[in-house]
This record gives sequence, C-alpha cells and structure tokens, in this order.
Amino acid sequence: MTKISYLNVFGILLTAWLGMSLPPLSDRPASAESSVSQPGVKRSVERGRDIFHGNGGCSYCHGMDAYLDRLPHMKEDIAARIARLNPPPTDLRDAGVLRLKTNKERARAIREGHPSTGRSREFTMNDRDMADILFYLAFIRKDPNPEKD
Repeated sequence: MTKISYLNVFGILLTAWLGMSLPPLSDRPASAESSVSQPGVKRSVERGRDIFHGNGGCSYCHGMDAYLDRLPHMKEDIAARIARLNPPPTDLRDAGVLRLKTNKERARAIREGHPSTGRSREFTMNDRDMADILFYLAFIRKDPNPEKD
C-alpha cells in the first residue's frame, strides 16, 4: 500500500471514530463542488477544528464537533450555567436555523459575542485563526461557498 493509501485508511478509521466526515487525504480532488479539496483549505479546516475544541472553547456550549448533544467533560457548575443559557447555544451544523448568513456577521459574533449568551468578549482571535474557524464552521454545515462575506 502507498503512503496515500495508508493515510486514506487512517482517515476513514479516524472519521468513523469521531462520527464526522473529513476531506479525503489523496492528491485528487474529491469533487468540483467541494471547496475542502482545494490546497490549503484542509489545513484551515483542521486548524479551525483545533481552535473550536481548544482555546476557542466553542465546544463547551456547541458540543464536540458542533454536535449539541456531545458536550465535553466539564465541571458541574459550568455545565449547569451552560444548561441555563437563554437563548440556548445554536446548532452550528444546521444552516437552516442560523441567523448569521455571512462570514463578516459570523466573525463579529465570534469576536463580540451575542447578548444574553455565554460567549465571552475576553477571548480574542487573530485574523488567521478567525479565517480557519470560519472554514471549519462552513465545513461542518456543508456550506458550498465557505468564503462568502
């Protein structure tokens, strides 16, 4: 088996274990519609996912890989505060329920937070990190035009 084949097998096993689909790891584009197959975009999606689960802290409210029912392990008092949020955290995977329609609107909400939600204004993100998390969010909601502003 070639190195690419081993990576594809590993990718399939990893995505099955995570319960999500990731872009293919081969040199060939998956489809013309998939912006994730473009060079550099895969790294942006992966970096965005790392931010979502890491310093961004997004997964505490929006769930692991944005599945609302898959919250990470956290202290009981934090989980209780998140459960009382009104409005509750948005399902980032369902494009139909999302009010923000452009990356400009999404970036502002990520940077400034929403009134009456748990989004902290204290967290800051540089432009590269913001672009990467926006690519990740577009990927999980299967947006065919991830760079629209």
